[in-house]
Amino acid sequence: MFLQQVFNLSAIIKKPLCWLIFRVVVVTSCCSVLHVNSSEIQVGAEQAEHYLPLIEGKRVGLVVNQTSRVKSQHLVDYLLAKKVNVAMIFAPEHGFRGDHDAGEKVSSGVDKATGVKVFSIYGKHKKPSAELLKQVDILLFDIQDVGVRFYTYISSMHYMMEAAGENNVPFIVLDRPNPNGAYVDGPMLEIAFQSFVGMHQIPLLHGMTVGEIALMINGEGWIEKKTALTVIPLKHYQRNKAYSLPVKPSPNLPNDVSIAHYASLGFFEATPVSIGRGTDFPFQVIGFNKFSLGGFSFKPRSIKGAASSPKLEGKNLIGQDLRNVTTTGLDLSYLIAWYQLFKEHNETFFTRSAFMDKLAGTDQLRKQIQAGLSEQKIRDSWQKDLIRFKKQRQPYLLYR
Repeated sequence: MFLQQVFNLSAIIKKPLCWLIFRVVVVTSCCSVLHVNSSEIQVGAEQAEHYLPLIEGKRVGLVVNQTSRVKSQHLVDYLLAKKVNVAMIFAPEHGFRGDHDAGEKVSSGVDKATGVKVFSIYGKHKKPSAELLKQVDILLFDIQDVGVRFYTYISSMHYMMEAAGENNVPFIVLDRPNPNGAYVDGPMLEIAFQSFVGMHQIPLLHGMTVGEIALMINGEGWIEKKTALTVIPLKHYQRNKAYSLPVKPSPNLPNDVSIAHYASLGFFEATPVSIGRGTDFPFQVIGFNKFSLGGFSFKPRSIKGAASSPKLEGKNLIGQDLRNVTTTGLDLSYLIAWYQLFKEHNETFFTRSAFMDKLAGTDQLRKQIQAGLSEQKIRDSWQKDLIRFKKQRQPYLLYR
């Protein structure tokens, strides 16, 4: 038997309602669950009894992509079958169908399968205008994130929440697990390095779900005007339990291994080194064509919708195969080792220093590596910030 309760979270964190506007539909068990696996987790989208009454009779704007599913059915199709008025779809990076390469332009238009209007929130217009939001009565966000700050779905959520608050449009988040939820790791973002690949003063691995991040965005005043926020939380979720994603969250994160290595290998995007874009195993290998660590060979090729012009395309690369390497959290050893190798060959490693600093959320990581600091000393420099962040995020956590 499960106890269902709707309450105002402002009572928990003892903030006045005028300061903090959101609610959480909480579903708690009468007894603790000690062992949880992916099949037992029930995502927010699967709990229609909690959100269908909130959108009934309303023009609904959906912030969704290919991961937005109710079991085997896409959320858009599910809602249309329920006679919900889906007025508009807002498409993030990689597009509504998840078939756009990283950084590729996402265009607005009409979804051919459903006839619903699609508005791009990746590229020039990251936030819908007030005029556009007049066409919806409520916004609903349901996208699978991977728990790494530079993954842009939480940045898109931020802008949509900001627009919702400015235009008095209620905002619902259907929560999903964080596959890296067990880890709080990496440097904190400094405001001077804020960008679309890092908007919030959180560590690289924050250990929070999108629902918890939404609560924190609202509660910490990271948007100027709070939005009327409702979070539909997960059932049977524990952040320290492994979760295998049923749908790949983007074209270059095809499996659990790539998602686990993503935080560690993402920094290589600011270097000449390939991390497997243009192969069948992106974010699972590291390689270069002039000199190398390891003996694994691969050749990047153009792949439509995933890597149209990959780094070092057509070149024979030699490097490391991480497909059978277990990683936990953030591993800086690869980045440090490859930096040292480039230094030995008098080659520039951080060829895109400004981008590296945006990914890291600070210039300190790059400078520490260049200064020859060990991984442990670099990690030690984060600890005070991580302790402070864990305390700061506590009021917004919904799960053990």
